[in-house]
Amino acid sequence: MRSKMIKSGLERVPHRALLYATGIPQTEMDKPFIGVATSFTDLIPGHIGMRDLERFIEKGVHTGGGYPFFFGVPGICDGIAMGHKGMHYSLASRELIADIVETVAEGHRLDGLVLLTNCDKITPGMLMAAARLNIPSIVVTAGPMLSGHHRGRRLNLTSDTFEAVGKYKKGVIDDDELKALEVCACPGAGSCQGMYTANTMACVTEALGMSLPGCAAVPAVMAEKRRIAFASGKRIVELVKKNITPSKILTPDAFHNAITVDLALGGSTNTALHIPAVAHEAGVKLPLETFDIISKQTPHIANMIPGGSHYMEDLYHAGGIPAVLKQLRQLLKPNPTVLGRDILDIADAATVMDSEVIRPMDKAYHKQGGIAILKGNLAPQGAVVKQTAVSKNMMKFEGAAKVYDSEEAAMKAVLAGEITPGDVVVIRYEGPKGGPGMREMLSPTSAIAGMGLSESVALITDGRFSGGTRGPCIGHVSPEAMEGGPIAFIRNGDRIRIDITKRTLELLVSADELAKRQVVWKKPEPKIKRGWLSRYSKLVTSAGTGAVMNSE
Repeated sequence: MRSKMIKSGLERVPHRALLYATGIPQTEMDKPFIGVATSFTDLIPGHIGMRDLERFIEKGVHTGGGYPFFFGVPGICDGIAMGHKGMHYSLASRELIADIVETVAEGHRLDGLVLLTNCDKITPGMLMAAARLNIPSIVVTAGPMLSGHHRGRRLNLTSDTFEAVGKYKKGVIDDDELKALEVCACPGAGSCQGMYTANTMACVTEALGMSLPGCAAVPAVMAEKRRIAFASGKRIVELVKKNITPSKILTPDAFHNAITVDLALGGSTNTALHIPAVAHEAGVKLPLETFDIISKQTPHIANMIPGGSHYMEDLYHAGGIPAVLKQLRQLLKPNPTVLGRDILDIADAATVMDSEVIRPMDKAYHKQGGIAILKGNLAPQGAVVKQTAVSKNMMKFEGAAKVYDSEEAAMKAVLAGEITPGDVVVIRYEGPKGGPGMREMLSPTSAIAGMGLSESVALITDGRFSGGTRGPCIGHVSPEAMEGGPIAFIRNGDRIRIDITKRTLELLVSADELAKRQVVWKKPEPKIKRGWLSRYSKLVTSAGTGAVMNSE
């Protein structure tokens, strides 16, 4: 055990004295030391129920024969951070979380880790730490929120609050309806109800084999989630005893399976950042084009909100991720999991309880998966779109650019009525370096949808989108504007052509003209010059690489 380095031998007398000061009984000192990294906070709905799950993890660790030590990691709610300075910190916090878990686990020589997580950047941050440390680890995602209810219909955060802003501005809903939606859309604990980033990453984690079967879709408030927490605490001790480390699970085949499930679910475009980042820590090469290769082979079999109509609770009742694996069985590759069973065995043992929520591949909602990777003179290193959330008549679009150098400027223009049918809204200097932190653009995209423009207006950005975004919204444009990418040279009125079917994103300006614009372009001053974000902006790489940190 790694923990022998802090508790065995004559020279460790002071170490043992300090450990005894924590209250650990002498009878427990020889047991595996299990770190429980918890992202509990009162600030995030997806995390407020974690105190309960912590208790059951603790019970499980003791039952399994280990001794648990809890430590905290920070969490940011993307919904609350949206649309102001706070969103600069969201993606960047992924690196902090990975570093904190690494620091505590290495500093105290922990034998294994239970990673209690839920929301957008916290789950990938913890997975990155597990891959980097390569000590036995198991992930517990705290579960999705139940749907809200108002006047006989179900509600979710994105379409019933963010898009409500545009609807209210247009006069579609009144003050009373707006206030009712605020109160009713999010009824309690859990990650937001659809296939947004938090729940997408929970599903990806389970498909990777890093959490127990069924963990991703079980709602936060259910007793079954407690039982999974207990079983995970018990299982981590067995993983330590058998030395089953993440490197034995996070193989190239595991990432193939995870991307396949992600695309079949129509998951968040943010997975094109997070899955490559986890693969990077695991030493697995995963170019952005992999998503497109797998997408063309993977049918979209679950029509989840925001692009579809089903909620996470529907996915749970239909059989959860094991049932998704069963429907995708022929596309998956054998790979071990933290359960100790192969992912294909889990698929074979599953039951599909509702074949409308989780359709067989021959009755898929779309022939291809959720994400498409676009390239062209506007995005030489790639851009990302959730194609299953785009209507058929917007898969090809050409329009005139309206260019904004920040999200705030674009949002002001949208609410002022400056955006009209036929426009391509361009939001730049919001990439990993330029943001810094690659802010999500849910506010302007939701406002555009709420104002009824999602069938006549496109949006492109070097920033990113929430998993709740729908419509022809193209993000992760690489290279970003701050790096002098072509998006920096767009001018108002330039024609832009989008063809998702052909995977192209073109600025209809001659190469000679672009070269002239590049010569006169001047790199702007950083938006943030103090604090750790200023350091982050100097080290972070492009969205096309997963926005990982440059360690050279």
